[in-house]
Parts: sequence; structure tokens; C-alpha cells
Amino acid sequence: MKIFIATSNKHKVQEFSQMFENAGLNCLVHGVDEIDGFIPPVEDGSTFAENSFIKARALKKFVSDAFVMADDSGIVVDALNGAPGIYSARYAGVDGANADLSNNEKLLKELENVPDCERSARFVCAIALITPSEDEFVFEGKIEGFINHGAVGCGGFGYDPLFYVPEFNKTTAELSAEEKNKVSHRGQAFKKMVEFLKKQKV
Repeated sequence: MKIFIATSNKHKVQEFSQMFENAGLNCLVHGVDEIDGFIPPVEDGSTFAENSFIKARALKKFVSDAFVMADDSGIVVDALNGAPGIYSARYAGVDGANADLSNNEKLLKELENVPDCERSARFVCAIALITPSEDEFVFEGKIEGFINHGAVGCGGFGYDPLFYVPEFNKTTAELSAEEKNKVSHRGQAFKKMVEFLKKQKV
């Protein structure tokens, strides 16, 4: 099965490739860097699901003979009334290599005076899938936790060093790839998608 993912984030492409392999699906995974002329669309949806479909539909225009998928995910912090939410990737308004660090610094600053008992948060993910015949499906997952007072761990990306998971007594940046794929928001949404694909016998 050939599948294109609407992202230029090599971390995500690698993570999804490993997840497909672990799930027993033989997939050739491609990112948008392999497509000439693709321009990332403006993500102006109001939910993670809407934004994932905006990206998937934009990519589908370039891909006719394969599955297309896109995920939109972020961190939802209760003390910030759900922020950064759908703006997680651009929370600090910084692009490029320094985006993750800047986003993390801004989140810590916003929560500077918030006590531990009020630092609850969750990672949320919505995966949009478009089949070769252009049928559309969405799969969602989430993981509950808390925001640390500082970065811990060197794995993962994004807000992983700040997100503490009580079940493991670790941040998601400290989890092994296997642990993370089993319990993460993206892992949960992905599992639902895999179950669907297996039923389709693709």
C-alpha cells in the first residue's frame, strides 16, 4: 500500500513509517517533500479534524493512485482555556528549527504561576484519511497528563519534554518509541485507522 502524508516534518514521516511497520501493514510512506508544486494550505479550521482534512484534501489533488492522510494535533491546557489548541505548532509565532523551543518557552511562561493541581492538559490528534477513490474518514485520539515546570527528556518533539504522563511517571520525551506509540494521542488515532484499513483488506 502506498500512502502520502501531508507533512514536511520528517519526524512525523519516520514515526508513522515505524507505526505502520509495527502494525503489520506493508506501506510505502511518502511526505510532501517528494511532490513538486505542493503548497501547504492555510489551516483555518476551528478544530483538529477540520485542519487535518484541509491538509489531506490539498494533497489529494496531487495524488490519484494512493491513500492520503494528514494529522492535526496539539496540546490543550485547561488553565489556558484550551490554548494553545489548534495553534500549538505556531503558538509563539516562530517558524523553523527554533519553533519547538520557542513554543515550549511561551507555554511555561503562561503557566508560570499556575500550581501543579491546575496544570492538567491533554494531547489531541485527528487523522484524516482519503482513499484512492476519494472516500473520507477521520480517526481521533487523546492522552491525559500535566504540564511540567521545565523540559525533561530528549526524545520526541514539540511539547513532549513538558508533557508529564502519570501512568509512566515520565514525560512523553522520556518514553521509548514503543511506549509512546502505544499510548500517545497519535498512536491511539493511528490504531483506529489501522483497524479500519485491515477491515478494508488493503
